[in-house]
Amino acid sequence: MSVNIEMPKLSDTMTEGTLIKWHKQVGDTVEIGDILAEVETDKATMEMEAFDEGVITSINVQEGEKAEIGGVLAVLDGDDSGEDSSEPASEPAAAPSPSAAAAKVEDSAPASSEPAPAAESSDGSRVKASPLARKVAEELGVDISGLTGSGPAGRIVEADVKAASSGPAPAKKTSSNASAAAGLAASAKAKASGSSAPAAPAPQAIQPVSGEEDERIELSSMRKIIASRLLTSKTTIPHFYLHVEVDAAPLMAIRKQVNDQAEKTHGNKYSVNDFILKAAISAAETVPEINASFAGDHIVKFKHVGLSVAIAVEDGLVTPVIKEAESKSLLAISRAVKDMASRARDKKLKPNEFDGGTITVSNLGAWGIDSFDAIVNPPQAAILSVGAAVQKPVVVNGELAVGLRMNIGVSVDHRVVDGAVAAKYIAEVKKLIESPALMLL
Repeated sequence: MSVNIEMPKLSDTMTEGTLIKWHKQVGDTVEIGDILAEVETDKATMEMEAFDEGVITSINVQEGEKAEIGGVLAVLDGDDSGEDSSEPASEPAAAPSPSAAAAKVEDSAPASSEPAPAAESSDGSRVKASPLARKVAEELGVDISGLTGSGPAGRIVEADVKAASSGPAPAKKTSSNASAAAGLAASAKAKASGSSAPAAPAPQAIQPVSGEEDERIELSSMRKIIASRLLTSKTTIPHFYLHVEVDAAPLMAIRKQVNDQAEKTHGNKYSVNDFILKAAISAAETVPEINASFAGDHIVKFKHVGLSVAIAVEDGLVTPVIKEAESKSLLAISRAVKDMASRARDKKLKPNEFDGGTITVSNLGAWGIDSFDAIVNPPQAAILSVGAAVQKPVVVNGELAVGLRMNIGVSVDHRVVDGAVAAKYIAEVKKLIESPALMLL
């Protein structure tokens, strides 16, 4: 039996992937768990495992080529006599939505009163299902021959069986009433406003006019998702921005002391950004209202600080997360950032390392930027922007002197954070930078 090896969904925002490298070639024998290939997603480069065994008979997508989720990358000549030895702990394909689950139930054969997990479909071909799915189907009395699998290569998994056994969602029965009610409400609103004109169509993006000598650069998966998320952020999140200038001299002084001592112990060299990250985390603990997210009809106030760190890579920008950052020491934060930055540039970060962010820090000081307004990283409510530390004339005790100053700013979602809260947060960051010993307590 031939089995299609399909492009899996390796991250929540992935729509397509790029085949970076094949670890197996035509004629190679494949065992379950073998690494088949390396795939670049919008977030990282991931290894793709085999969920079937057999011999590769053809490769449809070559190295460097792209394929959409579900696209056939290669074909495996499998063994009809064997059963899958185990169900994968986590399915690469995304879990079906409630509507998708309901659609599967409507398309499948009704469950019989007797347990009857079929071994063959109606056309006589073998049903591809994991052992756990077959066991659950037997327990729930679900005929799996009519189900559509959401697992790798269309395999029926436990979630498909449970979705089928639960029956159609009740909302389906009242959808016409709901639509009618919505229509009446919209009509009443239109009459009340005195306008019956249809909504204006969304404006189309203005395309550039290019010549023969101009270079066309195809968007990478990462660039596409960056464009989509930033457009969503700027068009759906009401931003406002605050800025403050801080005295960076105390931070530079304590950094030198700490690095001098570190050379004699663990050898870790601390960057200015390490201290900034620690200040951002501590300030979020002091002003927890900033560590939140807008969720439609309510606000989520997070218990832990998930610090997203903006890291520049070849294709754009990634924001891996230091989870439960409030529990991390300055040394742990410094080492975590160095590790993430190294693996980000090699595209070796894992998708789960981008999950759980609640606030972001973006530092462009290394590029000589004095100050800038960052764009909120949805669904977070705040992002801290950090500029370079520069010498400039300042007034100290009524006299002109040379000072070391740094501009920091905060961009926030006004649906979640008000001006006073944002001001309190950035003031706390300023206090910690100007009194850095407080971060070491």
